[in-house]
Amino acid sequence: MTMIKNILAAIGLICVSGLFIFAVQVEKGPSDKELTEPVKLINDYNVYAISVPESLNFAGEELPLKDPDIFERMDRELLVNTYWQSNGLLMFKRAEKYFPIIEPILKKNGVPEDFKYLAVIESGLTNAVSPAGARGVWQIMKTTGRENGLEINTNVDERYHLEMATEVACKYLLKAKARLGSWTLAAAAYNAGNAGVSRRLKEQGVANYYDLLLGEETGRYMFRIVALKEILNHPKKYGFNFTPKDLYKTIPTYKVEVDTAVTDFTKFAQRYGINYKILKIHNPWLREPKLNNASRKKYYIEIPKEGHYIVKP
Repeated sequence: MTMIKNILAAIGLICVSGLFIFAVQVEKGPSDKELTEPVKLINDYNVYAISVPESLNFAGEELPLKDPDIFERMDRELLVNTYWQSNGLLMFKRAEKYFPIIEPILKKNGVPEDFKYLAVIESGLTNAVSPAGARGVWQIMKTTGRENGLEINTNVDERYHLEMATEVACKYLLKAKARLGSWTLAAAAYNAGNAGVSRRLKEQGVANYYDLLLGEETGRYMFRIVALKEILNHPKKYGFNFTPKDLYKTIPTYKVEVDTAVTDFTKFAQRYGINYKILKIHNPWLREPKLNNASRKKYYIEIPKEGHYIVKP
């Protein structure tokens, strides 16, 4: 009986000691060595309200941020695009690659540089395809492309040609500005059409985008553009951290003129030290592995300069 009592006393002492040690550890907290990476990640991650800047503009046209409705809609897009971090980082990376191609074409046509952010929200700077059939970085519909001189068929689709598509976007925007009177309305018309925006302005008896009651997509359109402009111009302010080496680079190319049919683009690519995949990356407007070209039209095919890809024989 005495032995049993001694064993129980020993067990009790061990339990009390364990509780005491646990209490001390809880009070002190885990050491840096014990703090695992997942715990650190959770402790370091915070979500903050975002201060909407006092002044924002698109193409020099100010947003009426003193209007509480406009303020809230702007706040929404800044929040959504700041905390969609993966997408945001991709926009920084792609912008470094594609903005140097887009910017001089906008400038040459007298279109404000801010319209490059329209391309960002239209396609994420990818050759996207919309449910309605719009294609390319500028999301051009087939009718609009053909009306503005682009070749569009199963063999060739120049909506995927970034320089040509940017020229078409400029033509559309200049016409919209002349018709509607402001760059903001011209941008909205890129989404909803000239006729659609004109009709709504007339029906509602107002003269600018920010006074219109619009559907979800067009109603968010300008705020999304301005949010991306603000974030892409102030990465540190919105918590994006990267170095120049993290960004994608424009690969230098040279042009090869072709005015005949090409029966096999795989063999064509091999003549220039690349493969078919690389040829398509730089010429997404070539939609088939051959070029019909019965009319003997002149095409210019982009070939990356030597040393930018590793091509196995």
